[in-house]
Amino acid sequence: MKKVVLAYSGGLDTSCIVKWLSNKGYSVVAFAADVGQDEDFSQIKKKALASGAVKAYVRDLKDEFINDFIWPSLKASAVYEGQYFLATALSRPLIAKHLVDIAVKEKADYIAHGCTGKGNDQVRFEVSAAILNSKLQCLAPVRTWEFKSREEEIDYAKANNIPVNVTKAKPYSIDENLWGVSIECGVLENPWNEPPEDAYLWTTDPAKAPNKASYCTIEFKKGIPTHLNGKALAPQKLIKAVCELASKNGVGRSDMIENRLVGIKSREIYEAPAGTVLHAAHKALESMVLDRDTMHFKEHISLKYAELIYNGLWYSKLKKALDKFVEETQGKVTGTVKMKLYKGRVVCVARKSPNSLYREEMATYTEKDKFDQKLSEGFVKLWGLPHTK
Repeated sequence: MKKVVLAYSGGLDTSCIVKWLSNKGYSVVAFAADVGQDEDFSQIKKKALASGAVKAYVRDLKDEFINDFIWPSLKASAVYEGQYFLATALSRPLIAKHLVDIAVKEKADYIAHGCTGKGNDQVRFEVSAAILNSKLQCLAPVRTWEFKSREEEIDYAKANNIPVNVTKAKPYSIDENLWGVSIECGVLENPWNEPPEDAYLWTTDPAKAPNKASYCTIEFKKGIPTHLNGKALAPQKLIKAVCELASKNGVGRSDMIENRLVGIKSREIYEAPAGTVLHAAHKALESMVLDRDTMHFKEHISLKYAELIYNGLWYSKLKKALDKFVEETQGKVTGTVKMKLYKGRVVCVARKSPNSLYREEMATYTEKDKFDQKLSEGFVKLWGLPHTK
């Protein structure tokens, strides 16, 4: 019998896929990756086996996710199209890595996923797996099976006694991990519809957030957050604490029409409370410690880095080369940033660093001023020389 390792979430698509592939004569090994989604993985494992999987793996990948994927993207200031903090996109190359590892361990010739033919995740899984092990073949049932809608999948699940957590009245497609939530489908497919409150999982409606601002201090060491409010925290605890504070204050929502890799535009809403705060804090600190040329050039790198992640090219040679540049920029990104959170907004209100390039005596307009303004006349003339007759 042909053996396939399926990236299994326990959601509607992959729950149907286990039964569907089993009926096609495949021996299905399910693999569920714990990247911080709020799930009962013992139940997910039982569900996979009850649906027809011959074996089910669960791996806790949260620390690896943070250290090897989230922190590098934070240091790179990687945000896709200015709004998407890449929570789902970052998890896919990690899941693909372990999918390949289990396939080799199980001596399987196939891997499978539950991605659609119009989405980005199909590329992220398949290209990552191909780079890591080109011998494996990939199955994508959602691209080929007979179901034309999520409603038909729900009917199939009910007919086969597969428990699912979606209904025809609330058919959202949701992907969640410790860095954020991606939400699509249902009423969101009409871009004129305002997202209903039941579409959001984590964040408070900004209009209903506290009327008093919250403050926090975040300390970075070489681009990585290490302390919250003066207390050293392990990465998982730090992200969770920032997420809770931001969510309470309605921070971290985005509603965007994004450009998918396959060429279509898609309406997505995202929640990234911790990502929103930490990226803003990191950027504020960089503005203090990076020289102008490096900071401006890094903006171009950040854009490309985000595109590579979004487009499923985490393991590409270019991404590895850009990592070298990013690491070089982060050597001085050490210091503390004070953030203010209020009704959906987060701003930096104070910052300090032992590597600061800011000099008060050069910037001040008081009697402490040490800037020799007489030098500026010659500077201005020389600067404009190439552009004047």
